[in-house]
Amino acid sequence: MKCIVVDDNKLARAALKQLIEKVDFLELKAECEDAIEAFNYLKKETVDLIFLDVEMPGMSGIDLVKNLDQRPVIIMITAKQNYAVEAFELNVADYIIKPVDISRFMIAVQRAKELFESKDKKIEVNEKEHYIFVRANSVLTKIQLKDILYIQALGDYVTIYTPEKRYTIHITLRAMEEKLRSARFYRLHRSYLVGLDHINNIEDNTVFLGKNHIPIGEQFKKELLKRLNLV
Repeated sequence: MKCIVVDDNKLARAALKQLIEKVDFLELKAECEDAIEAFNYLKKETVDLIFLDVEMPGMSGIDLVKNLDQRPVIIMITAKQNYAVEAFELNVADYIIKPVDISRFMIAVQRAKELFESKDKKIEVNEKEHYIFVRANSVLTKIQLKDILYIQALGDYVTIYTPEKRYTIHITLRAMEEKLRSARFYRLHRSYLVGLDHINNIEDNTVFLGKNHIPIGEQFKKELLKRLNLV
């Protein structure tokens, strides 16, 4: 994956460069001292992944992401936690607090790799037979609809969670919802589609599916209660 580092701190860039060099599938193409330099670079060059600081002079990392027409996969690396919510609303792959250790870095880049490689994946649905096929290159994987716990939005991708595995697919949650026109599923948050059969408990604005807990959007709660078999 072709990547760039965007950080106004020279030592932080050097530390990231050392980590990137340890990963076989990463190729560092450029280092940018601020978001404006990165913006200009990305107007001319295409990359697959950006390691991005948040607080920088002139333009923040958040503003850079908002102004990109074509977004690569993005990992935000910053010294502060208070931008995490806004960052994840922009569907970044990960948000890491400095200083970055190798184990945390590897978790982030592996997730970025999954997102990048899912670009050629497609979904084929057979509602009558109660399954879907996930296509990656020439390999088709069958997933029973009854096994889907929930589906999470990640920008132009979704991740499908089953008890055994997860699948990251290049499709929006809205498109996925259209394909899965089924009484089995309900969108209870702008970022989540859940399998109703797997709901164990509902407490306040949270749904529990085994060990997983999913927030309920206020505008979705009333309809969700209608869909459940209340006694």
